[in-house]
Amino acid sequence: MRIAVRATPPEGAPSDLPPRLVATEPAVELIRELVGRHGPVMFHQSGGCCDGSAPMCYTEGEFTVGQRDVLVGVLDLGAPDGAGESDDDDGAPGNSSSSSTRVRVWISGPQFDTWKHTQLVLDAVPGRGSGFSLESPTGKRFLSRARTFDERELELLDAHPPLLGADLDD
Repeated sequence: MRIAVRATPPEGAPSDLPPRLVATEPAVELIRELVGRHGPVMFHQSGGCCDGSAPMCYTEGEFTVGQRDVLVGVLDLGAPDGAGESDDDDGAPGNSSSSSTRVRVWISGPQFDTWKHTQLVLDAVPGRGSGFSLESPTGKRFLSRARTFDERELELLDAHPPLLGADLDD
């Protein structure tokens, strides 16, 4: 699995802080396609029910973020020419400071508590997505994968808790 983009580090975080969120090449390609059709997008990691635990893609602002929702990360997709890509799971991507394609990924607080020991890997695969998610008519669907953080990573992350919906200014 090739990681194409890593979430940008939170303001004031150390450079070695592991990202809570990464995205694969197929996910980035599908997000760019959806941004081209719909404009800016956001994700909310579904907690079950009729959509299982699929990452749901919405037009930015279409989904109301709750005060207890957790910002897993912000993907800066950069220019569609591949800037910021990495060759493997461990390589650090480059930064694109001129990017205007920033995608926030949220999860409910209780679900975050269950999965906070893992890195969310946003992927895309062939198949039918949820009727509520923007990728539904594309023949592709977003899929969440996970990688367990090691003890050192967990210590670093504990010192830098993620933002909550209540922390938003907008």
